[in-house]
Amino acid sequence: MAKRAKKRATKKTASRRPRQAPKMLSDLFLATLKDIYFAENKIIKTLPKMAKAAQSKDLTAAFNKHLRETQGQVKRLDQIFKMLGKPARGKPCEAINGITDEGAEIMKEFKGAPALDAGLLAAAQAVEHYEISRYGTLRTWAEELGMQDAARLLQATLDEEEATDHTLTELATSVINLEAEDEYRAAA
Repeated sequence: MAKRAKKRATKKTASRRPRQAPKMLSDLFLATLKDIYFAENKIIKTLPKMAKAAQSKDLTAAFNKHLRETQGQVKRLDQIFKMLGKPARGKPCEAINGITDEGAEIMKEFKGAPALDAGLLAAAQAVEHYEISRYGTLRTWAEELGMQDAARLLQATLDEEEATDHTLTELATSVINLEAEDEYRAAA
């Protein structure tokens, strides 16, 4: 009999709790915006370390250029948060933490090695591909939510990320990977 009374009490308590509103696309948009905000700020902390570790002046220059762009991208995100009437705040992003941890591992394991710059470049492209994915998704959702000003800002960042990825690919195939291979052959 005590079990029945407990079950009834549990049902009454459960029915008194207000139901949580269903999660909408706008909620997902905000959560993903917080994710990329965290990621961009993490990247701002990571890029100077990568630039310092790079052996190629061209790669150092590319990292420093992207650092300046990333700072501008954070300002765009600040604008979008303002449009939403929400504080500009990130939420921890395990994906970017994992990617930047891999980059740190490369810096440690390949320090001074011929393949260091190739590894740094690959790590940077992993970051770019993550960002391209996020910004493309956010831009599409902003359009679907009727947030044209936010979509325009996100597209500007997406364009920069794609251009950076293209620059890194060109640098890899025209200089960095070739130098790593030449240094390897000279050492052999």
